[in-house]
Amino acid sequence: MICNNIGIENGHLTFAGRDVCSLAKEYGTPLYIMDEEKIREKISIYRKALKEYFDEAQVLYASKACSFKKMYEILSAEGSGFDVVSSGEIFTALKAGISLENVYFHSNNKTDADIEFAIDNKMGYFVVDNVEEVDAIEKIAGEKGVKQKILLRLTPGIDPHTYEAVNTGKVDSKFGTAIETGQAKEIVGHTLKCENIELMGFHCHIGSQVFDSDTFLRGSEIMLDFIKEMKDVYGFEAKQLDLGGGYGVPYTDADPSIDIKENIKTVSIFIKEKCNALGINVPKILMEPGRSIVADAGMTLYTCGTVKKITGYKNYVSIDGGMTDNPRFALYGSKYTVINAGKAEEEKTFKASVVGRCCESGDIIQEDVMLPETERGDIIAVCTTGAYNYSMASNYNRICRPAILMLAKDKEYIAVKRESLEDIVRNDI
Repeated sequence: MICNNIGIENGHLTFAGRDVCSLAKEYGTPLYIMDEEKIREKISIYRKALKEYFDEAQVLYASKACSFKKMYEILSAEGSGFDVVSSGEIFTALKAGISLENVYFHSNNKTDADIEFAIDNKMGYFVVDNVEEVDAIEKIAGEKGVKQKILLRLTPGIDPHTYEAVNTGKVDSKFGTAIETGQAKEIVGHTLKCENIELMGFHCHIGSQVFDSDTFLRGSEIMLDFIKEMKDVYGFEAKQLDLGGGYGVPYTDADPSIDIKENIKTVSIFIKEKCNALGINVPKILMEPGRSIVADAGMTLYTCGTVKKITGYKNYVSIDGGMTDNPRFALYGSKYTVINAGKAEEEKTFKASVVGRCCESGDIIQEDVMLPETERGDIIAVCTTGAYNYSMASNYNRICRPAILMLAKDKEYIAVKRESLEDIVRNDI
């Protein structure tokens, strides 16, 4: 199996030690299930590795991967800070009782209302994308009598060879200010003149689904060279360097896996040696994992409806969810492991495309899946759905979003309620 929290018992698929067919029967489908202990284990790996290999470091969970109140509570208890990208994520964290002291507010286009909301709620840091945002924060912070801490998001000009849709480090990315064009140097000089902003350092993010340290090493080298240049030009030495997130997770048995601790060790050795060679202090290192914390801590359960066999062409297994709860195949052809949960040990002789219930030809979970003979009422499990499934879910076709069932060590509980039909029309006038 692709993850150690997945198994088979009495012919049924298990997740976090539970029979998933029993969970589907008790709680209904579609159903997101999440392994709380796996989430705690993953964030702990980052926190402990960063503490071991750097004098100063902080792990920040990338909220965009999966954001709801209980997620913030769990990760905060494990010592994590947070990266947020909207007033909605900020509000969710606040409702979970999270202090914003160790929260970093991203986004390439924060509105004035976003900036005001964040400052009013004592946002720890803004990660500032461009010079217009510097000016907006300077103005609003001044009006509120605040000196706001920020990092500048810079684009190091690296292509990590991942999905184009999740590649964020190239010079022409919509994110950040480019180093290569000289604009990064200009924005640093501009920011240092601001009276109501305290520049703490720099941020970069290369992309997602990275399976080795090479991308982080190349990014670190460029960023540290830039830190040295800014020290020489402006006398400013960055106190913090945020390397972003992006370590990958296996979605199928064909995908590689990664030793996070060993990769962080490799990055730390490189950074310390590079800083020594440049004659600069090692800044506080931040990392922003999201997918690698929650992806394999999640699974989605569906009930099979129609099984359509088009003689001589192809077969379809239709489920009671689809692109409304998992749009990633429709967006960029993401691979998944799909299992008939109640027939987990039976021979896989039936090839079919697993598709959703939406009125869209592109509503596909996975093409050409090998399954046992599958029939109406079977429980279909899609693995590794903890990241970018619930967070991207929609009400297209006015379909209700699923519940999230959290599986803890000695209990299970609903972390997010299933939407009702009344919820669908709640804001209609």
